[in-house]
Amino acid sequence: MKKKITRRSILIALLLFLIVAGLLLWKYLTPYTPAEKAESALVSAGGVSVEQNDNWISFEPTVILGTAVIFYPGALVEAEAYAPLAKRIAAAGHPFYIARMPLNLAVIKGDAADEIIRVHPKQSFVLGGHSLGGVMASRYASEHPDQLKGVFFLASYPDEKGSLKDTTLSVLSLLGTEDEVVDRDKYNEGRSYLPGNTVYFSIMGGNHAQFGSYGPQKGDGTATITEDDQQARTARTMLDWMGNLR
Repeated sequence: MKKKITRRSILIALLLFLIVAGLLLWKYLTPYTPAEKAESALVSAGGVSVEQNDNWISFEPTVILGTAVIFYPGALVEAEAYAPLAKRIAAAGHPFYIARMPLNLAVIKGDAADEIIRVHPKQSFVLGGHSLGGVMASRYASEHPDQLKGVFFLASYPDEKGSLKDTTLSVLSLLGTEDEVVDRDKYNEGRSYLPGNTVYFSIMGGNHAQFGSYGPQKGDGTATITEDDQQARTARTMLDWMGNLR
């Protein structure tokens, strides 16, 4: 009888542990979903055609005037959340492709750019991303520098595996002054992995989450500018940078 009780107790304890672990995992993997503004930006309009498939969201301008953009989303942020920024840049003549990531984690599919580049052989590309997306974008770029013209980081930085220091790629790094999510020590360390011609730009009053449109992010600072303003400044800076690419 004691053995049966002991086994039964162990099974119950194990079941409870699995339930709790499952709930914690579910909570951790719950993504930031696109705000209403982002949903609206997914509609074709203003000279930009929007199409979606299982692997990416494309924003194609009627007239292509420059380099195309491949974008890796931040950790646990759904790809659709970056639609407003993508549409701004596409409207200026730059095709924009937001990669979809398994479980909304770029670390699982760091080579997402491969297929986008393969399907659009006549286009030249810059690659970048937000937060973790930027880290993974730099790793891809360090291994495929000949397929890209530049790399950009939004509230992000490269690690040693994504060092671009010895490449000839153009690099842009943007960071909001009120960002309290990004690890400043790792951000500063990441500078050592970037080339000397890297362009650094601070968005005064900007925070971490407002590069996308998915609402407040846990641990972030309070922005003193609007989301629309932060994305407008981001788009303007990216367009200026891409306009100087060789």
